[in-house]
Amino acid sequence: MPAEQAKNYWLMKSEPNVFSIDDLAHCNKKTEPWSGVRNYQARNFMRDDMAVGDMILFYHSSCAEPGIVGLAKVAKKAYPDATQFNVESEYYDPKASLEKPRWFNVDVKYVKKTKTLPISELRKYKQLEKMALLRKGCRLSITPVSTKEWEFIQKLL
Repeated sequence: MPAEQAKNYWLMKSEPNVFSIDDLAHCNKKTEPWSGVRNYQARNFMRDDMAVGDMILFYHSSCAEPGIVGLAKVAKKAYPDATQFNVESEYYDPKASLEKPRWFNVDVKYVKKTKTLPISELRKYKQLEKMALLRKGCRLSITPVSTKEWEFIQKLL
């Protein structure tokens, strides 16, 4: 029986000094909640569109060489982000309640570390010119990746 193909593909950004691909690799069961997202569009991607098994390009941002550094996958569908309820968390949201959570996260599972594929290299390829990451002004931490973009990037990794 063939392996099930991911329904969707994603790019998820993280600052490596906050949470890196190596940090994910060292988590218990190589899995961690992708918490702390406080952008409604990124939240909606997780809450409404991500499915268990979807594949992820793990991207390091706000560093010397921003780029894709590894692969992960969605390990658990969206559920309320616990950090919104913790008054000691930098992600606390006083408008959120257990009855009406505002923020969600998915669990991501480490697949593998790759060579760094810098954004400067991604910009060189016509096949990636419509990629959300490369759109002027796009600062979302989570963006969809088309099947064609995913397949092309896999060849570069």
